[in-house]
Amino acid sequence: MDLSPHLKAVLDSLPQRPGCYLMKDSAAKVIYVGKAVNLRSRVRSYFHPGADLTPRTTQLVRQITDLEWIVVASELEALILEMNLIKRYRPKYNVRLKDDKRYPYIKVHWADPYPKVTLTRQLENDGGRYFGPYTSVWAVHQTLDLLRKIFPYLTCDRVITGQDKRACLWYDLHLCSAPCIGAIGQPQYRQTIDDLCRFLQGETESIVNRLKTEMARQSEELRFEQAAGLRDQLDAISRVIEKQKVITPERLDADVVALARAENEACVQVFLVREGRLIGREYFVLDGTEGISEGEILRQFLIQFYDQATYVPAEVLVPSSIEQGEVIELWLRSKQEGKKSDLRAPREGIRRQLVEMATENAQETLNSLRAQRAADRSKQVEALSELQQALILPCPPARIECFDISNTQGTAITASMVVFEQGAPRKAHYRRFIIRSVQGPDDFASLQEALRRRFRRWAEINGGSLPIGRKPDPSFALLPDLLLIDGGKGQLGQALTVLQEFDLRQRVPAAALAKQQEELFLPEKPDSILLPRTSQALFLVQRVRDEAHRFAISHHRQIRERRGLASQLEEIPGIGPARRRALLKAFADVEGIRKASLEELSRVPGINRDLAARLKQGL
Repeated sequence: MDLSPHLKAVLDSLPQRPGCYLMKDSAAKVIYVGKAVNLRSRVRSYFHPGADLTPRTTQLVRQITDLEWIVVASELEALILEMNLIKRYRPKYNVRLKDDKRYPYIKVHWADPYPKVTLTRQLENDGGRYFGPYTSVWAVHQTLDLLRKIFPYLTCDRVITGQDKRACLWYDLHLCSAPCIGAIGQPQYRQTIDDLCRFLQGETESIVNRLKTEMARQSEELRFEQAAGLRDQLDAISRVIEKQKVITPERLDADVVALARAENEACVQVFLVREGRLIGREYFVLDGTEGISEGEILRQFLIQFYDQATYVPAEVLVPSSIEQGEVIELWLRSKQEGKKSDLRAPREGIRRQLVEMATENAQETLNSLRAQRAADRSKQVEALSELQQALILPCPPARIECFDISNTQGTAITASMVVFEQGAPRKAHYRRFIIRSVQGPDDFASLQEALRRRFRRWAEINGGSLPIGRKPDPSFALLPDLLLIDGGKGQLGQALTVLQEFDLRQRVPAAALAKQQEELFLPEKPDSILLPRTSQALFLVQRVRDEAHRFAISHHRQIRERRGLASQLEEIPGIGPARRRALLKAFADVEGIRKASLEELSRVPGINRDLAARLKQGL
């Protein structure tokens, strides 16, 4: 292939050392990240005239216009750097976990005196204990409900002194151990939460033994009520353990990782085996697997999964050997502070049977996901066809835009624009508008402002009048096949007025959906349309309308909270926007400022002691 002089010069300058390379396209966007023991030989192999490349790699090479490389000291460092670069750039041609930033975790707030247990999507170095990642938020909530019955934990924000006169309802429901009234001391409460953590890791035997010993001690000391509580806790744990499938009599601590593929996607199934029991399983869907070998897909999955995983078992079992598996083993052990962690591809015995079982489950999961997507697509096509007939549209509305207004007594007015393409949300095209020209609660005028701004942006992009320096926004570049308004005839009238102003009345079909009777109002139609209650078209417009309402409300609440915070502080003489920002940077919120001492307040830039005293008095 013909190479540019620049690319030839880059290839000639490659060092013969380990490191990572970043391949870029004509827009200087990173499209592939790789690692190599020898950068020079590995990268140049892509461009050899007789190179045996897959169609996907051939397509990649055609798009490369520039290269960067980073030299490191070892293969292990190259592995870690590759992982971080993929996470940072999310290159098009690398294998990637779908939605990898959104996986939920269970967080135990271990750094707090009385730790709570919550769901989170952020891993932070804050002293907390994290468990996951999980692929289903619903399953995490189910797990939390179960844990709370076995290990009652706090969910309130009380300051725990043990001196409160009354506990809350959760204590009566046996879903909180009530340290607030001294029903349990801090050491005992933290022991309960530690048991919860070990339970999540599958360490049930040690918990059961400790509870049995404690129950016997309480019984000997004639504390029968406490002994009965421990007995109930043991019964609940036993019921959970009975549901966990015993895989092997030996106390195997392993993750079993298996892969299934179909066309350009892959599904990885992970079985979590602890103390010989199958305590859970998760599946992950991967993008960018077309033309990639099974070993490379598994390698990429392992480094991305265990980068996010909060626990690495003694063994990781895979279907076949992986290139540079020794390096991955070293990395896994480094995450566990040197503890044993073997990456194995078993050929026989119970471990091989586990891998085969996980592979079967991966294939079944992938088949199920594909069938579900096919059914969803079928429903979307049906919905769009029904909507076309009901609204007498020239074609099925491939792009639907819906607008909604949110305000509280005329304050913090916002509008939302949500976009559905082919019956599915296109969240990258969602937009919000802060209404500036309207005073008081006037939804009609607010809707007109939002629509004018939206179609003005369309006119600028398509009329060549975009202001210098402003990039065209793809969400405004296209016209909708259906403009849907949350409201009735009045709101529809405002939308038609704006469309007329931009000479779009004949090009953009519009309708309004009123919530009370789910009526659809159309231009120049005196009567509303009621779609059949079981029609896919009704389900679709309801979903679009509800999404617009949710999006508008969430933005409105954010603005209202920010303005409320600002007004509380700026009502105090001497506190303006700059000092308000400095105070919030130092103390996070008004409650933190309220609790701060005069000395602490005085240390904030721009706040002297007199102003600190006024601030304390004002709050």
